[in-house]
Amino acid sequence: MSQPPNRISQVFQSYRQKLANRIRHLVKPQDIDDIVQDTFVRCYEAELKQEIEYPKTYMLRTVQRLAINHLQRWDNSRSEHLEDLDEPTVHLLSPSAEQEFESKERFLQFCRAVEQLPDSCRKAFVLKKVYGLSQKEIAEYLQLSESTVEKHIAKGMRSCFSYIKNIEQGHSHDAKAENPTLRTSRTNK
Repeated sequence: MSQPPNRISQVFQSYRQKLANRIRHLVKPQDIDDIVQDTFVRCYEAELKQEIEYPKTYMLRTVQRLAINHLQRWDNSRSEHLEDLDEPTVHLLSPSAEQEFESKERFLQFCRAVEQLPDSCRKAFVLKKVYGLSQKEIAEYLQLSESTVEKHIAKGMRSCFSYIKNIEQGHSHDAKAENPTLRTSRTNK
């Protein structure tokens, strides 16, 4: 067998920070390095099996998939305590493939909506809605006042709701064009 490719290693070294930035809004700060490292391992293994024509794109897609998988595992671990409850009297049916697809599609819409938020608003919103921190904890973490955090969270809720509503109504695949809150929020950064 020939010598392992060195191209992925070189690209990874120069692109590492961009990979971390790509998932910063999705996962906890302490999980970013693990996911980025896992991305390198997966890409390196893939490069050993076949040539990767666009390594940067491949790494970005891989890091995003790993971050989303990490979020899903985290969400599942948070709901494990439900197993401690008594056996339900009605047997629950497993979701159909259609329901699972719709659920994943809604999650992706939510991720896209959150991605459109201005930086500080997105951070406050994710810390509240994904990690469940209190406004006081968020204010301390982001070094903002509690009222600013409250405004960011409210703005995030309005913008995400509007974005998803526009997508579901089929007005546009680009909700930014339909949603002035999202459009102006990026320019006011």
